[in-house]
Amino acid sequence: QVQLVESGGGLVQPGGSLRLSCVSSESAFSVYTMGWYRQAPGKSRDLIARIYAGGTTIYADPVKGRFTISRDNAKNTVYLQMTSLKPEDTAVYYCNDALAPRESNWGQGTQVTVSS
Repeated sequence: QVQLVESGGGLVQPGGSLRLSCVSSESAFSVYTMGWYRQAPGKSRDLIARIYAGGTTIYADPVKGRFTISRDNAKNTVYLQMTSLKPEDTAVYYCNDALAPRESNWGQGTQVTVSS
């Protein structure tokens, strides 16, 4: 079973920035398309950003232009740089395989709260 450990969340004011990290125990991490997901209270968990093995990135419309996904294969880590944060970005953020997320791999996530 792969372990995914997210970190970097916190409380930030609107307009602020945060960088999230996700470390994977997957030995073949570099070949996977990794994604960041988020789940707000009472809502579904949605894929908001993905990065392919070759580095191509795709973003959901709500975060396009504000969030940047990146990866460091040497560290088995995927990052999410979030800028211009809005209250509607408040959610628990998770990482997982972006193409075929495995239920057993979901971690605890990291809480991001955007509030003044």
